[in-house]
Amino acid sequence: MKKRWSTGIAAVLGISLLMAGCSGAPSAELPKDSQGGQSAEGSTGGSGGVGAQVDYKIIGIDPGAGIMKAAEKAIEEYDLKDWELVEGSGAAMTAALTQAYKDKKPIIITGWTPHWKFSKYELKYLKDPKGVFGAGEEIHTVVRKGLKENQPSAYAFLDNFHWTTEDMEKVMLDIADGKKPEEAAAEWVKNNEEKVNKWVEGIQPADGKKISLAYVAWDSEIASTNVVKTVLEQKLKYQVELSQVEAGPMWAGVANGDVDGMVAAWLPTTHADYYEKLGKDVEDLGANLEGTKVGLVVPAYMDIDSIEDLKK
Repeated sequence: MKKRWSTGIAAVLGISLLMAGCSGAPSAELPKDSQGGQSAEGSTGGSGGVGAQVDYKIIGIDPGAGIMKAAEKAIEEYDLKDWELVEGSGAAMTAALTQAYKDKKPIIITGWTPHWKFSKYELKYLKDPKGVFGAGEEIHTVVRKGLKENQPSAYAFLDNFHWTTEDMEKVMLDIADGKKPEEAAAEWVKNNEEKVNKWVEGIQPADGKKISLAYVAWDSEIASTNVVKTVLEQKLKYQVELSQVEAGPMWAGVANGDVDGMVAAWLPTTHADYYEKLGKDVEDLGANLEGTKVGLVVPAYMDIDSIEDLKK
């Protein structure tokens, strides 16, 4: 069994980063110069330092997302009075990053790991000496109570499921490059037979039984949930139903038994509020992935290293 998470950690770490996935929000704009055109400043130097280079803008994602709340707190804690957090979506943020990186222009975004952008581009987190964005997290597998008794094969596999950020980012990058989630997942399963076989070793196939999984539309959870679905179907002969919902309904669905489980619980910080309210009504099978992180991210070619550098 994997280690379980203690609710006491949430009180220590505090910030609830309820990150949202991609939405149809307007695209975030790239920094502009005073004449309204795209900034021609390079990655270092330039009048007014990095703030002037990026028009004092941090490119964010969906309004209300936990990482946006943390970014707003960072602006306050680091006394970044002239700075603006630009609301948009995950898709708008990555589009802005892609264009800036292509042109080797400076940009500051709200970022998190795992994410395919870290596989595609050379990026770095800005140091956060005040600890506003909290410590690293884990992604946990959480199932409804009673699953072990009436779906023992699915329970055993879900308890065994564990992979790395590199595994997840490979699937995420394939999806970002145009593959359908189920195709990218199937290809990863095919190319990682040894790891997959360890997950299902000694588990009896279910012969067509049905199981349902919930997930949020974050790139990371689309990747992991589709991989789990593929293994359940190919290796254990389950019929799998996926439900894409927001984080709150995802937790509530598992807690009240409407769905059987999820592999998308970010703990101890991101989903701390949900765990505090519903943790007693679910079974936490522990981490399926370690090493997650959130914060402010810049291209590696930018000559800044800390959030405190934004005041220069």
